[in-house]
Amino acid sequence: MVGYNKFESEKFFIETMTRILRNKSEYGVLYINISKLKPKNRHPRFVRIVARMFDNMVAISDGTMFVFSNGDIAILGKNISEKLVDDATEKLRSGLLTDPIWINRDAEKLVQIYKPNDFDALMGQVNEMILGGADNTMPHDPMPIDAGQIEAIKNHIDTMELIDLVKHQSVIRFDNSNKFTKLFEEFFVAVKDLSSRFDRDIDLTANKWLFLYLTQTLDKKTMSSFAFSELHNNTAKVSINLNLSSLFTSEFDKFAELLKEKGQGLIVEVHIIDILNNMQAYFDAKELLHRAGNEILLDAADIEMLQALNIKKFAPDYIKIFWHSLLEDYETGDNIKSLLAEIGCEKIILAKTINETALRWGVKHGIRSFQGPYIDNLETAIIRSKCPNGKLCSPSECHKRRKLIAGAARNQCAHLEYLEGGVEL
Repeated sequence: MVGYNKFESEKFFIETMTRILRNKSEYGVLYINISKLKPKNRHPRFVRIVARMFDNMVAISDGTMFVFSNGDIAILGKNISEKLVDDATEKLRSGLLTDPIWINRDAEKLVQIYKPNDFDALMGQVNEMILGGADNTMPHDPMPIDAGQIEAIKNHIDTMELIDLVKHQSVIRFDNSNKFTKLFEEFFVAVKDLSSRFDRDIDLTANKWLFLYLTQTLDKKTMSSFAFSELHNNTAKVSINLNLSSLFTSEFDKFAELLKEKGQGLIVEVHIIDILNNMQAYFDAKELLHRAGNEILLDAADIEMLQALNIKKFAPDYIKIFWHSLLEDYETGDNIKSLLAEIGCEKIILAKTINETALRWGVKHGIRSFQGPYIDNLETAIIRSKCPNGKLCSPSECHKRRKLIAGAARNQCAHLEYLEGGVEL
């Protein structure tokens, strides 16, 4: 395998391709577009893992592997066939299920074959990567924030306008006839979007205690953003993920009152670790919410936690469990079903539902409420089927506009009334 420092690999690839031009009919190139993946999936550590996965393919094709500066991998060899593309795609599938390239059904863009007639175009593409310079390089490890930086970052967040960073995602509930309605919409600021407003060499989340301190400021900014936006009127309930301490602030009082004036119920999502760190604050917060006719949700639970904790003691209105593929392999499937039934399946939301497998697992275990990429795609498909301009926008464009509540990207939609419309079937 050839390294990727200072475009050494790209240059060696061009030299090698030039040498074989006389006998190029014997060769082909299997190209893996790592650069099309999310940043976390094109980190050098991940690229090295992927490269090792294809060592056997290099041997089979009597080939050479090149790893480029942007993470892309090229295998130049003989007998490069369509079957190799299928095999390569399948090798990558298990590790990349949550990447948009799978979620948006664009997997064919990930692995390609270049035949001799395509070599000139491929060499031109690689030459452009060299000319592009450092912009093509892979992500690097940012440094974690330290205590000396925290106040400056906190003050910067205080001055930021976050309205264009606030996103929302639906939670839907299936009825017995498999029709669904929107249960509520969760509003949030994604950490990766917030990080884009800072030095890319700083990792805001690396130190969990300093990040927790920052999120208290972020909570206040997120809640205040609602006062400056046209809040969606197509859902009876709104949820927001907050620290427990944020529920006892004047900003929360104003936020809750704003929703009340609009006739919308409020669900506060609280991370289960936050609850375990301060149980009394949880019970005080739940009483505060219930007294105002609002609800509380236990966020980021898993099966092990549900088995270990007496959830009935906490008596939340909702519990959000994150899907992961290992849930399929639990040998205690019947026990899980009994556990969920005892807690109350009507309270449970299966989040991060990435595909139909996750949905079917949830339904099999009595869960009727879901959130995640698979649900987003379903909702987007319905919106596009109703919108007069639906065929003029791609699913990814529609989804991007749909999840925002403000900003230029969202305003590119010609029919906001459909973008924000109901999704009942």
